[in-house]
Amino acid sequence: MILPSIFDLCRPRADVASGAITESDYAANLANVLSGRASHEYTDAPTFFTNSYPTQGLKELLVNVCGRLSGRGDSVSAVFRLDTSFGGGKTHGLIALLHAAAGMKGVSNISEFLDPVLVPTQFVRVAAFDGENADPANGRPMGDGIRAYTPWGEIAYQLAGKAGYEVVRRSDEQRIAPGVDTIKELFGSDPVLVVLDELGEYLRRVQGMGGRDQLTAFLKALLTAIESTPQAAIVYTLAVRSDGKGIDAFAEENEFLSGAMSELESVSGRKATNLNPTKDDETAKVIRRRLFASIDDSRAAEVINAYRELWTNHRDALSEEARRSTTSAEFAHTYPFHPDVLDTLTGKTATLGGFQRVRGMLRILAKSVAAAWKNRPADASAIHLHHIDLGSDTIRREFTTRLQQSAFDSAILNDIAGPKDKPALAQELDAKHFRGLLPYGTYVARAIFIHTLAFNNDLKGLSADHLRYSVLSPTADLSFIDDAKTRFRAESAYLDDRPTAPLRFNAEANLTQVIGREEKNIDPGEARTQLADRIKSIFGGQSFDLVPFPGGPWDVPDDVSDGKPRLVLLSHDALEIGADLRDIPDIVARMFERKGADGSGLRALRNNLVFVVADETKVNEMKRAIVRRLALQELKRPERVKELAEHQQAKVFELEKKSETEAAIAIQQCYRHILYPSRNALGGAGSVQLAHSVIDIQNASERPGSGQLQIVRQLQSQNKLRDASDAPDSPSYIRDRTPLKKGQMTTRDLRDEFRRDPSLSILLSDDVFRKAIRRGIEESVYVYKRGDLLAGPGDPMPSINIDEETTIFTMDFAKSKGVWPRPAATPPAQPASAATLGSISSEPLPPIGVGTGMSEGPSEGLSNTPAANAKTFTAEGVLKEALRKVFEQAKAAKLDKVDRVAVRLFEYGDAFKLIPIANSIAGTKRGVKLEGSFITTQDSEMQFEFNGTAHDASTMKEYLEPQFRAAKETDLKTAISFDFDGGLALDGDAADRFVEKLTRFASAAAYVEATAEVK
Repeated sequence: MILPSIFDLCRPRADVASGAITESDYAANLANVLSGRASHEYTDAPTFFTNSYPTQGLKELLVNVCGRLSGRGDSVSAVFRLDTSFGGGKTHGLIALLHAAAGMKGVSNISEFLDPVLVPTQFVRVAAFDGENADPANGRPMGDGIRAYTPWGEIAYQLAGKAGYEVVRRSDEQRIAPGVDTIKELFGSDPVLVVLDELGEYLRRVQGMGGRDQLTAFLKALLTAIESTPQAAIVYTLAVRSDGKGIDAFAEENEFLSGAMSELESVSGRKATNLNPTKDDETAKVIRRRLFASIDDSRAAEVINAYRELWTNHRDALSEEARRSTTSAEFAHTYPFHPDVLDTLTGKTATLGGFQRVRGMLRILAKSVAAAWKNRPADASAIHLHHIDLGSDTIRREFTTRLQQSAFDSAILNDIAGPKDKPALAQELDAKHFRGLLPYGTYVARAIFIHTLAFNNDLKGLSADHLRYSVLSPTADLSFIDDAKTRFRAESAYLDDRPTAPLRFNAEANLTQVIGREEKNIDPGEARTQLADRIKSIFGGQSFDLVPFPGGPWDVPDDVSDGKPRLVLLSHDALEIGADLRDIPDIVARMFERKGADGSGLRALRNNLVFVVADETKVNEMKRAIVRRLALQELKRPERVKELAEHQQAKVFELEKKSETEAAIAIQQCYRHILYPSRNALGGAGSVQLAHSVIDIQNASERPGSGQLQIVRQLQSQNKLRDASDAPDSPSYIRDRTPLKKGQMTTRDLRDEFRRDPSLSILLSDDVFRKAIRRGIEESVYVYKRGDLLAGPGDPMPSINIDEETTIFTMDFAKSKGVWPRPAATPPAQPASAATLGSISSEPLPPIGVGTGMSEGPSEGLSNTPAANAKTFTAEGVLKEALRKVFEQAKAAKLDKVDRVAVRLFEYGDAFKLIPIANSIAGTKRGVKLEGSFITTQDSEMQFEFNGTAHDASTMKEYLEPQFRAAKETDLKTAISFDFDGGLALDGDAADRFVEKLTRFASAAAYVEATAEVK
């Protein structure tokens, strides 16, 4: 069911909807009504009463006073006192009295306000004195060339014209109050109504002129005259509280008048009837009547029920107001205004000096209603605080100018509503994060701002749960409200940034603004240098040899160097590209194809280069991130940080620490374009053999500071790059794509082909190349030869050397040249005993299960001698596959357990990964056998043998691993055994758990020979 909006249920008055209400329409002026200079809404009785809500106080005022004037009422008092605060409806009530005294001619809704029989039918003499318009020094022009200087002068002329003024002329000119009889002479025989408004302001004007005593004397005489005249009444206003304390700018004068009137009433023995034209709980009704021609309250119940359900469903996330049972009833009285609108304006805004409660709210809300009907917001099930558009000059000035809150101008323009050419933060958030949704950023900012405007500090601002209550509607989503609040709070330049402060604005800039000013002081040259250094640091690493910011081909070497492929990092000042790149940039093409000091030579190792280029849309963000980091580092200095408030100091340290990561993320999100060698060139056949790939923003943000890692992952996803854990290319593909298809190549030359040919993979490690050779041997594609060592399918796998002395033959070529198969071998000699093992053999380790002279020591040593009558199962392949194969063989042999598992590894990298994992597997005796050698870059040679526990082998591995990495040549034969007390059961999941533990963190792709033994 579609919920009706305010546009379906409400019809604003024509002058409200059109925005035609003028300033005078809001500010009722008694003197202007009397003189006929007020607007039609006040001078025309039918219009006035149509726009007026019959509050209880207004009805009491009209009933009592009109009953006295007509002589048909029950009123026993002739004196009526209105005690109200600014904007409480007192002037409105006095104007209603003037129209009632004139007979309410043409008014169709008299009965809403009083019994029509009480309306005076006789002519009523009316005199009204408005202290706001008095001119005691120069006199106020009354007509007939007369100027009145005192209240009695003005009243005399209004009651009896020029003749009446002549009666009191001397009293007026000499500022001496007339007596009772003189005043009664002005009344004649007609009913009389005297209205006194703003007497406190008049007293301020005659200060020092003796006016206070004369006014008191006049009031005493006037009250006496009124009380002794049957159909006479006087109504006066005082801006005081119930305790007699003044509440406006003329508090002292009003307090004096309150005391004087009380004394006069006491002397006369007759008390004035105190009335309040508008009570607080009637304010909403007054506003609804004035602003709307009609409201469908019956269908509005449907909307209120929808809000009630929202408040109930989200009660734990909302403020107390949403949980009160009375809030829905309050909403029924305030609709179409959300309860928080009137609560905030009356409870907070009204505490500011100069805000007249009803009048001030009418001004703000009338303009907001006009804006809502013009803009038709999508969430207008009701009018919320956030529909008060601070982007409207007329609405904004109601707060900044009229309420003297212009100190917040900068906050509004910077954070809430800026000009079209310079949008504010909230508008930027809406465009960036909430496009196509409600403008949550603007809504949050507006609500916070209006809650900020209060006199008392404790009233300023609101909590996060109250913000949700204020903004939530059937069309709004809580998660977006929270998201907007979080983003706005993080970036606002004027929100109070103290940790315990509520959501509220400050007139002065917060830490965000302080940081912004510091950013402007950062030297551009320093920022450029720091950014360049940080970029180089992030894209340095172990996978690639970094070539940072080259100027041309001459800066990019064309040699093997340490064997790593090269990562060419283009300066963002030299080149930035977009996601829709169609051709390889010239600067990249020259570096890829040329080399040498003048760029004239042709590059050989083209498959050895990867280019990383900046994103044109992210360069500025990257620069801002480094500038922000430098600004925070500056503010963190001891002599600077002490200039900040204590809570800001802690925030600076926190932000400075985070800025390192934020800068790294910004750099990686900028440098996310990869150009890599490929036959599938960007421009098609005949183009520069480079393809284009873009790292996803989310992936670019992972592992800040590890730029090479993201490039490795991206190239792996493109099936272009291989590291030690990856499966190698197909041996047949390698054979057919390289000169090996002619029959033979040295391993070094074949390895170099991977650096030359863009159709091949980029190899980060020689280990994956060795895997490819081993796989080719196993699949009968290659034959391996080094010196007298010849290896083909079915042979024990040799250690693969990469040098000029080692040759790879294609199987067809080897057969055609008589290299393979080899001549029949002579029977092998018997294995040597333990006592005969004297030196490390250059031959491969014999298969596990064949005696090697390794005897079991007192602890977890490695024994390769099978027990008598032992059954042995062997398989080769990647680690996980080989282990599962031997277990399957044992199960096929109807065995329920194995006693021993051994693994033989062929690459030192795989061995060094697996040894620590083996050491961590509990419930088994773990042994390791190592035989190896390496030659250093200085041609020093080391040979070693180790036979012992996995724990000790882990210690040895810590020493050996860096030596092997740095070595020029290496050779390592490794065997690891696991002996299970009571055996490893095959019928449950124990074997699977063993495999999972062993392969989870080790290299699951390691090529091994695995043996399971049952004693």
